[in-house]
Amino acid sequence: MKTKKQNKSSTFEKFATHVSKAAGSTPAFISAFLIVVAWAISGPFFGYSETWQLVINTGTTIITFLMVFLIQKAQNKDSLAIQLKLNELVASNEYSSNSLVDIESMTEEEMIIVQKYYQHLSALAKKDESIRNSHSIAEAHEQHQRKDKTRTKSRTPNRTKK
Repeated sequence: MKTKKQNKSSTFEKFATHVSKAAGSTPAFISAFLIVVAWAISGPFFGYSETWQLVINTGTTIITFLMVFLIQKAQNKDSLAIQLKLNELVASNEYSSNSLVDIESMTEEEMIIVQKYYQHLSALAKKDESIRNSHSIAEAHEQHQRKDKTRTKSRTPNRTKK
């Protein structure tokens, strides 16, 4: 059962998502453009007064201020959904490194360490004959050596003793 607080949060999330999508639409851009054009055309009628300038400055500042929070709320939700989907993919693949699940919670220094592993992994992959070969961080060396041994065996004919 949802509490009253959860319903408010859900309503705000829905509102933020709806407004963010609407703000990024073609009709929203055209509307904003037409408002600016109408404001510019009205300049001579108001003698380009300070009040005339204040109208557009105040209006755009208020809209920008509010939109920052709405768009960020919608972006946070989308980002979390993407992270959860990626975590599921990493966790469900037996060859993936589980150290990548919830990597966004790591410090920047920890992420740099993981990046160095991937740079090393990339160097190993460049040595491969095919771009289809891949490794997880935890198994990169082991799988690379195993593939090397397999390729070497397949290239060398079997020698039998006479």
